[in-house]
Amino acid sequence: MHPTINYLKNKNLLWQANHTDHNKKNELHTGYQELDYALQGGFPEHGVIDVRSPLGIGELRLLLPSILLRQQQDIAELTTLIAPPMDVNAEMLAEFGLSLERVILIKPSSEQDTLWSAEQSLKSGCCHSVVIWHSYLSVAQTRRLQLAAEKGNCLLFIIRQPNQEHISLPVSLGLHLSPDKAGINAQITKRKGAFSKKSFTINMHHYWPEICQLQHSNVITFPLRASQTG
Repeated sequence: MHPTINYLKNKNLLWQANHTDHNKKNELHTGYQELDYALQGGFPEHGVIDVRSPLGIGELRLLLPSILLRQQQDIAELTTLIAPPMDVNAEMLAEFGLSLERVILIKPSSEQDTLWSAEQSLKSGCCHSVVIWHSYLSVAQTRRLQLAAEKGNCLLFIIRQPNQEHISLPVSLGLHLSPDKAGINAQITKRKGAFSKKSFTINMHHYWPEICQLQHSNVITFPLRASQTG
């Protein structure tokens, strides 16, 4: 190895695409063993996660364990949900252990307001997690959100349907979800460091034992006690 390259590596000034530090502790457990294993630890502490998923297959349930963990760790900080296309079930959130007084629900009147609300929430320093439902993002918009997330040390989940634009966005992590009778089938589409693109099943019965499979238009939905949410 060239001495200059070796020097830069020893000073942590050079990053290799196939290198992941397994000893680093700046990862957040997802709450699902299969997902933690695939991500070699868990979600990043901050940044933007692009979640491509059909609506109503359990995509919000997938995020709740990590959000609960962050809420327990960051007692004074908030979780913000922006522009959900369904009625958010407060009963479900409360039963799962989330503190509802630290959950903010924003319903913007336009897509521009959605992005503005997300950026302000991220860089405010008051939130540990932000979830937005949005149809289209440009590379420039994604970079703004990434910078805002880094500034506020916040994690942003962007949920959008799989058939929406396919350009590669500068995100920290990309996930593609599909329904599965045990919970959710997932595939990692983008991640810093080495990763496998092979799909895997995330079993959700540990948290949601009442889950049952309902087939409707080839989509699996998970009924709740009150109004349904993802």
